[in-house]
Amino acid sequence: MYGIDKRMQFNHRVDDANWLTESKTWTMNVTANGSEKKTLRSRWMIYATGYYDYDSPLTAMIPGIDNFKGKVIHPQFWPKDLDYTDKDVTIIGSGATAITLLPVIAEKARNVTMLQRSPSYVMSTPTQDGVEQWSRKWLPAWMAYKLIRAKWIFMPFMLTTLCAWFPNAINKMVKGNAKKLLPPSLPIDPHFTPNYNVFEQRLCFCPDGDFYEALREGKATIETGVIENVTANAIKLKSGAELNPDIIVTATGLRMSIGGKINITVDGVKYNPGEKMVWKGVMFEDLPNAAYVIGYVDASWTLGADATAQMVTRIMNKMKKEQVTEVVPRCSQEEKKSMKQVPVLRLTSTYVKAGMDALPKAGDRGQWRPRSYYYEDILMAWFGDIKSGMEWVRGV
Repeated sequence: MYGIDKRMQFNHRVDDANWLTESKTWTMNVTANGSEKKTLRSRWMIYATGYYDYDSPLTAMIPGIDNFKGKVIHPQFWPKDLDYTDKDVTIIGSGATAITLLPVIAEKARNVTMLQRSPSYVMSTPTQDGVEQWSRKWLPAWMAYKLIRAKWIFMPFMLTTLCAWFPNAINKMVKGNAKKLLPPSLPIDPHFTPNYNVFEQRLCFCPDGDFYEALREGKATIETGVIENVTANAIKLKSGAELNPDIIVTATGLRMSIGGKINITVDGVKYNPGEKMVWKGVMFEDLPNAAYVIGYVDASWTLGADATAQMVTRIMNKMKKEQVTEVVPRCSQEEKKSMKQVPVLRLTSTYVKAGMDALPKAGDRGQWRPRSYYYEDILMAWFGDIKSGMEWVRGV
């Protein structure tokens, strides 16, 4: 659709990218199809690389895991030939990966246990609600698309706003819904009673309640506790409980990485995004003609991508109109001294804390604030100040 695939070069990996001030261009050394070396040049670079390390997972400290004689699988590197039919499987973790895996594995496995050190909030959501069904049935396709998109923008915004205003009420509501869907054998406490408020860590959604359905049908269960040791054929918990899986799945989180592990340099000097501030959630301090796509932790990621794209195209159009060849965010020492540093991602999850050094920094004011919510960010992209905190260099 739209011919986008004709503009893409697949199986290409950017090894390093260097900005040359003299020519006002990015030079990228690329490996194509695993071996072919190429050099590409451009005026702008947009890093749509996410914030995960896709080569190596976050290593969890699981005592004795090397003793286990069965299979140990990390979801990031799932073997294509793994057969878990009629096997006992233990998934270590309680995040989105574990909650997604459990109902799927339960279809074939003899038993699946989700072993969690601490619980998560899990909400059931329909894959298609009444608004979507009505819209698709009665409205023209373009109008249905507009309405459904508006719903998916508004609903997360409203939910996160209510979470901030009435955290205790929302916590109670989410746990109450979970209690209705759980089998009598699984109590809400401790398995679904987190020690944080909704959206302080990611809220997990399960489509059409498939997670809870697997629990009700007896195909899966949950164990909450701390691992004392893993032996050749068992997981022993400090509570005294013991699990005897054939396969262990370590859904313990992902390692953080910015820029797809590309070696970035500016005039030959190495650039580290983790040491820099982020301008309007779009560009990195001291990095010319480059944008970074980051989304929302409490709404659709693509909304953040949309706001970024519209901000960047506005900047590019302004550069062309004013005959500017280079734009560079600059944060003065005075600004850094007067600002309070805040996380660029509003999450307290273990993997985010572990990867904090890899993430750029944000401030509590001005152009250096992190992303807030889509409505504000899209208005900022259309009408906001794009000159403050930015050096605009005219062509020579």
